[in-house]
Amino acid sequence: MENQQSGGCECGAVRYRVAGEALAVVVCHCRRCQRQSGSAFGMSMLFAPNQFSCESTELASYERSAESGATMRRHFCRTCGTVIFGSKPSASYVMLKPGTRDETANIRPSAQLWTSRKQNWIDLSEPEGYETQP
Repeated sequence: MENQQSGGCECGAVRYRVAGEALAVVVCHCRRCQRQSGSAFGMSMLFAPNQFSCESTELASYERSAESGATMRRHFCRTCGTVIFGSKPSASYVMLKPGTRDETANIRPSAQLWTSRKQNWIDLSEPEGYETQP
């Protein structure tokens, strides 16, 4: 696999690899992503399933309804609770949490979602934003 990146959870129990470029890198301002991240927004890097390989069986998952109404599943480390990626049964991609990569310096968002729910202090000058889910 070319252009491989690796990453994992805070305690090291979960490790993964991704190959190639992300399909997209999105910032989501929805209230659920704010709550899940414990911050002003959540971020996801979208990869095709064949680009992602998890090397651990230490993942647990939590299922919930997204703001769009879709079913969302968060996969996280059983030991430290770090969310590694999200998935939706209806999607053809996995949503990797960028902060779990070993190298994060070159991650740049390509879009912002749910900007109608953003915190007032956030500047939306770039990248392109959508008031809801496009």
